[in-house]
Amino acid sequence: MNFVHRYFGATSAVSDARSTTLGFAPDLLREPTYFVGKVRNHLPFREAISALHHVVVSDLRFKPKDRTAYFAWLQEHERELLAEALAERDDARGRIEALRAETREIGALQSEIMGPFYKARQGYFDWLYKNNRDAWFVLDPVITVHPDEVFFECFSLDESSYGRLSCDHDVFERIEDMACGTTNIDYSHALYDEFQKIRSYRETSLTIDPTGFEVQTEGEATFREDKIELPDSWMRGFLQVSSAMTQPAHVVDLQPVDMHAILSRLAARRERHGPRSLRFLLTPGEPVTVLIEPWNERLTFRRSIYTGVEAAEIRVWGRRRLTILERALPLARSVRLHLLGTGLPCFAVVDFGGLRFTLGLSGWTANDWSRAGQFDLLAPRAEVDSATATRVFDALKRRYLATVETLAADTGLDRAVVSGALGLYVQAGRAMFDLDKGVYRLRELVRDPIAPGALRFASEQEAKADRFVAAGLATIASVDRRDGQRVVTGAVMDDGKGHAPRLVIDADDRLTGATCDCWFYGHNKLARGPCEHVLAVRRLFHGEIEGKPQGGRA
Repeated sequence: MNFVHRYFGATSAVSDARSTTLGFAPDLLREPTYFVGKVRNHLPFREAISALHHVVVSDLRFKPKDRTAYFAWLQEHERELLAEALAERDDARGRIEALRAETREIGALQSEIMGPFYKARQGYFDWLYKNNRDAWFVLDPVITVHPDEVFFECFSLDESSYGRLSCDHDVFERIEDMACGTTNIDYSHALYDEFQKIRSYRETSLTIDPTGFEVQTEGEATFREDKIELPDSWMRGFLQVSSAMTQPAHVVDLQPVDMHAILSRLAARRERHGPRSLRFLLTPGEPVTVLIEPWNERLTFRRSIYTGVEAAEIRVWGRRRLTILERALPLARSVRLHLLGTGLPCFAVVDFGGLRFTLGLSGWTANDWSRAGQFDLLAPRAEVDSATATRVFDALKRRYLATVETLAADTGLDRAVVSGALGLYVQAGRAMFDLDKGVYRLRELVRDPIAPGALRFASEQEAKADRFVAAGLATIASVDRRDGQRVVTGAVMDDGKGHAPRLVIDADDRLTGATCDCWFYGHNKLARGPCEHVLAVRRLFHGEIEGKPQGGRA
């Protein structure tokens, strides 16, 4: 997928004894979005935006050593090295015989001989590190200016971690100029070094340059136009994160020192075998307990009480990614975890007071946001006609942020209809759910709206579900309505074998739980989305029982 970004100048940072100015270059091809403000909370801002940097450069995929240059050098000097070896063979044999008698000197002599090689090898890897560093910053972050806050969003290189930094307007001493909207910003790696120069005694300015939108045509030479081949996985990852944020979760409030205790224990030991998970043991009204596997170390946090209504035991994998939060914890006021379930994503929201950093982790490191975990299939799937969906979206555009109840009141539509329309726009990249404040926000991920279904997963399970429904192989056995939820039991014939899926659908038409006796569910549960039998019964339930056809598009 090709995107063109045009920047006026480049991101810059200027520091002197009295002030630090951070200037971000916005994409001029998008709607004018700018912001100029003086930062009040210097140190929390520095640590939070540094944590965002650590997300951008994070890549925990296995990377074998690149020995191409070494083998090329070896081949080039092979004859020379062989001649030298033959010429010194007799002398070397004599020296070896002597060294055998002087065992204490062998280690020192070996270091002397191998020292130049080790030095050359280290120099090579240092060169490789510096010359490949720019490749770490593959994608420019997305920044959004809203009436109540400014927030940055980014993905890690391995696409398993999502970062979001939210800055309330109270974080700034004064705001000199602003225009709401979403844009891409030019974000260079040298900027991180400038972040470290922020000090409380220096005035710090955050500028998303408004002058770039006022440049006349004759200034074209000063523009820098980047054409980027964005992987579809990057776009899909953003959409999956937004869908996952809308799902019900177990909320765990921890003291920053409690999270630090977990990270300290992980840093102190290196696991040699599985399982490698954090097991959260949650009992209502009791302190939160975390079991660190495989050593079965139990940490009980007396000051962090679980306030949920149901007991739960949730395992989180890919836990080393939580070290991104380590540096920010000393200045944090609280850490809130949103745990969707075992093997499902989790979100950690670190609150600095006006500043909030959200770290979203996929089920495990290799299970990145884009290729697995089809959380859009768990979201409300009701069909909403284009006119109705447009009414909801226009109401959101007027407010920039709103709850479902507020938009329902503005449009006069039923709450379920509004929720379904918002779900469609979330999956289209035009809106997002703010996990921090519990509201939907206008956020146009790209300049031109994504074509309906262009980035939707080609889900094999969803395709099979369509065939089951069309062939009449799916039936509804019972529907139990209680506490605003509907528990649906069905039957599906698949290749001559019967399956009995069971679904739990909440008042917002979200699929909050499901079980099935099929192979796909047995191996994946809901970590890779619902199986085809669950989807077939869900579609049949909405279509025949409640008259809400599935799969609509705005």
